[in-house]
Amino acid sequence: MMLRPSVSEILSNNESYYSLVIAVAKRAREITQDALDEKKILDVKPVQSAVEQLANRDYRIIEDPALKG
Repeated sequence: MMLRPSVSEILSNNESYYSLVIAVAKRAREITQDALDEKKILDVKPVQSAVEQLANRDYRIIEDPALKG
């Protein structure tokens, strides 16, 4: 279990904090939905799992360059 990874450890390539928040929220919803579908009880909160997965590079943040201002 990772203890509170810093934002700078998770973000790279000039990714925005907003992108991180959106990515964590989307992944947490996926984790929650998977648990509901499989009728599993989660031991770890979905947001914590999502942050750890992004910090461990199990999932990546992909920004749409067209949306950058």
